[in-house]
Amino acid sequence: MSDRITLQVNGEPHTCDSKMLLPKLLEQLGLNPRLIAVEYNGEILHRQFWTETEIKNDDRLEIVTIVGGG
Repeated sequence: MSDRITLQVNGEPHTCDSKMLLPKLLEQLGLNPRLIAVEYNGEILHRQFWTETEIKNDDRLEIVTIVGGG
């Protein structure tokens, strides 16, 4: 069994370590968790569940950056 998995991040393939939690993946992607929203396998994932969400092979993430304006 491999210790690397492949998932889709915004439609692009991405490889990471298995058993990685979502906040660690977001950190590796260089994203500020306070400024993004995450769709996990087709469902908006509430921030309170991020720390318990383990990334699995073939997961699909859509990550949207929140931009303020005036």
